Amino acid sequence: MPLDSTPRPTWLTFDCYGTLIQWDEGLRAAVQELLSRKGAAELPPARLIEVYDRHEHALEQQPPHRSFREVAGEGLRRALQELGLPAEPDDAALLTGRIGAMPPFADVLPALRWLKARGHRIAIVSNTDDDIIAGNVAQLGGLVDRVITAQQAGAYKPDRRLFDHAHAQLGVTPAQVVHICASPHLDHAAARDIGFRCIWVDRGSGRRLLPDYQPDAIVADLSQLPPLFSALGW
Repeated sequence: MPLDSTPRPTWLTFDCYGTLIQWDEGLRAAVQELLSRKGAAELPPARLIEVYDRHEHALEQQPPHRSFREVAGEGLRRALQELGLPAEPDDAALLTGRIGAMPPFADVLPALRWLKARGHRIAIVSNTDDDIIAGNVAQLGGLVDRVITAQQAGAYKPDRRLFDHAHAQLGVTPAQVVHICASPHLDHAAARDIGFRCIWVDRGSGRRLLPDYQPDAIVADLSQLPPLFSALGW
């Protein structure tokens, strides 16, 4: 529905990686280093990332719930094996160790400051572990009020249980939230099934909308949130 027909949200929830934090850029750099260490620099990083993503997302949905470090390690091991590359015990540590150091996009801090100055409460809802995301949150200037992770919920997106847990922790109904995210596959399915409002940040990464879901608004980056919210009277 048009956002201008809906009330000001009680909380703004954000996806972290790819929305606030430079996930694609940081992941490519980590994978390139990993390939160089294995003498496979000729393999495009995008190919390993594609195979890793497939294994990682499948593992996240398999019970019992495992930490992101475990999922990432096993997903990376399977991806390397599929591509005929040797897997080393410290491969996962290289990858997960880089995640917390990934910086925010340049548009993020100014937008979050503006939102906070307007009285908005900000939470992150992310498919990660508490200790991994801590390094990213530390780079967000104290502008985030709550951080809710898959580790806390015992479930990974697109499983709606992570969002149900987040809404319960924030003390809100889905109607009182606007979720802002860059990942259609992980976040939009929950928005469709639960019914919370959703703004898609289309950073030009090539990600595509689900065929059966249309977000309530689309922005190119977070610098477009202040004019959007001002027009809505939020």
